[in-house]
Amino acid sequence: MSETMPPGQQDLASIVAGIERTNELLQRVLAEVATTPSTHAIFVDAGYVYAAAGRLVAGTEDRRAFELDAEGLIEAFIDKARTIFPDSRLLRVYWFDGARRRIHTPEQQGIAELPDVKVRLGNLNANNQQKGVDSLIRSDLESLARHRAIGDAVLIGGDEDLVSAVEAAQGYGARVHLWGIEALDGRNQAEPLLWEVDSQRTFDLDFCKPYVTRRATGYEPNGDAPLCGPAPTRDEVRFIGAQIAAQWLSSRGRETLAELLPGHPYLPGSVDQELLIDAEGLLRLSLRAHADLRRALRDGFWEHLQAQY
Repeated sequence: MSETMPPGQQDLASIVAGIERTNELLQRVLAEVATTPSTHAIFVDAGYVYAAAGRLVAGTEDRRAFELDAEGLIEAFIDKARTIFPDSRLLRVYWFDGARRRIHTPEQQGIAELPDVKVRLGNLNANNQQKGVDSLIRSDLESLARHRAIGDAVLIGGDEDLVSAVEAAQGYGARVHLWGIEALDGRNQAEPLLWEVDSQRTFDLDFCKPYVTRRATGYEPNGDAPLCGPAPTRDEVRFIGAQIAAQWLSSRGRETLAELLPGHPYLPGSVDQELLIDAEGLLRLSLRAHADLRRALRDGFWEHLQAQY
């Protein structure tokens, strides 16, 4: 019959047929997508979790001073994600931590054996600082988003260096949700990170308390500074910093300390170590596991020093 149709009608019929084929293809694609569940993954910066939960519940960031029920906490994170993403399935939990020479500790081995958990290790330097963890998080988060393996990513951390990981995942269409642990004094997550994510959630003391237990015996990192007892406030430590600055001015002279001013807000490593040791002696408490208190100590030192010049 098409041979007897005028040319104009033949062209129109061809267009209509093409549209029908396209609609049929789209319907099949949509039907397949509708039956494919969305997927989410949980990315945990273990260093952040230990520090934030330890500080909130046990009053210290030092892992040697408390025990963390990682298995119970991971299960709690999974359950929370299940309620937030009811129509999504869990791909797995990625647990990012540091270890010397990237060799699993017995605790990390136990975590690695948990179902649906993948342990990824960065290095741990001589000062017990994690190295390479942020880059591992970015690599996994970006790769999963690029391959459309996940639609939602839960990120539990606080470092500003994670901003690039968030941006990379979002660039491939994934939504990134930042979860954190309550900080008693200020924030423990970088503001640029908070600005970039798609949603935020904070876990309070009641949530964290069942998973953190202080060890029965106190650990003494420098031999005479027990961890037992309440930690000082930031204002108290800031005052100690100012007190030490005044003592140093008296004993070392103005010219010696004036040489430090161009380096503000940073102190030479040897000077910073002396400041820390003097402060711990006055406080009778180790500050090695309290990053926020060490910052307060330096703030007090600089405030007094700058007031004299």
